[in-house]
Amino acid sequence: MPTGFENKKGKTKASFAPSIDSFEITTNVQEYFTQIKDPRVERTRYHLLTDIITIAILAVIAGGEGWEDIEEYGISKQEWLKTFLQLPFGIPSPDTFRRVFERINPKEFEQCFRQWVQSLVEKLGVEVVAIDGKTHRGSYDRESQLKALHTVSAWSSEHRLVLGQTKVTDKSNEITAIPALLEILDISGCIITIDAIGTQKSIAQKIIAANADYVLSLKENHPTLHQQVKDWFATAQSNGFKDVDVSMSQRIEKGHHRIENRQVYTVPVSQLPALHEQNLWAGLTTVVMVVRSIQHWNKTTQEVQFYITSLKSDAHKIGSAIRQHWGIENSVHWTLDVTFNEDECRIRSLHSPQNFSLLRRIALNALERESSFCRSIRQKSRQAAMNDQYMLSVLAAAFPNSTLS
Repeated sequence: MPTGFENKKGKTKASFAPSIDSFEITTNVQEYFTQIKDPRVERTRYHLLTDIITIAILAVIAGGEGWEDIEEYGISKQEWLKTFLQLPFGIPSPDTFRRVFERINPKEFEQCFRQWVQSLVEKLGVEVVAIDGKTHRGSYDRESQLKALHTVSAWSSEHRLVLGQTKVTDKSNEITAIPALLEILDISGCIITIDAIGTQKSIAQKIIAANADYVLSLKENHPTLHQQVKDWFATAQSNGFKDVDVSMSQRIEKGHHRIENRQVYTVPVSQLPALHEQNLWAGLTTVVMVVRSIQHWNKTTQEVQFYITSLKSDAHKIGSAIRQHWGIENSVHWTLDVTFNEDECRIRSLHSPQNFSLLRRIALNALERESSFCRSIRQKSRQAAMNDQYMLSVLAAAFPNSTLS
């Protein structure tokens, strides 16, 4: 009689090799986070910091959403965890996990995160880097007058990896956070895509100075420039782009019970009259119009968006970069909210919201890297929770042999 889950051909689905060395893999995991200083005083260090961080990473990969979930994962997997962790006093309590992550320096944690991601992408190369902000809605505390955490993340659609994250300070906004994120990333040779709030002359200048290119969304926050580009495209399009050096690409996609027709038009700025403050936009080379017609079962909607870019006029290349930018909303923000319930999380004390946010992004990257089990992130997470060998497969894919030592 056959056992387990079988497909139509009688072969077992998703079997994971039992020969993975759990001690070696978890050693690799821990090595990436050795630079984090232990925030506890010496006399209260009953549990090793590396054990605490490792259990937290594993628990969040397995779907843990808070300190109690992390402890519960540790207790349920204690015999397995003891094969590669020291656990001198057993599994830490939820309060221990909370106190440690409240006080871990998030900048140190983020630096370790970036070094880990860099080890994954340095040989693969990154072409398009999408940058966007996200508000962690559940992290506010009305009684303490604490605002919700807002972070800015960088995403590589090609490798499906969060490359970095930085916090937007309470008295600031994304306009100041984006340059800070750009400074800590190696963006040389990349195409940086940013939504309208990041369409700033200083940000364009920083991207060009870093030997990168930009595609910036142009909306009403630059009313004069936006209106100029909008009016020019309206006139040129009505004349069929006669005598205009225009590049055009079209793509039709079907899915989610709709048909989307996307047309991209790119024109060198030399074809347009002088634009408002054109010389202040470093590297400005091309203006872009994207027309999206979406046919639903009962209606058809259309939206038009404009962009400015330092890239040469190439509708296919620029359109591809714009399309990849939308991936940060669909593959990162949506997944974090739906799979990891980030918006519902009420962790909000001291540094814990920022550090737990980074744990989720570590988990997302790790699950994205594992490719033997071709399922959704949610299903991968559940498989990792139930199957220790699959958890090791996730870690093996995400944490190759470290080169830090």
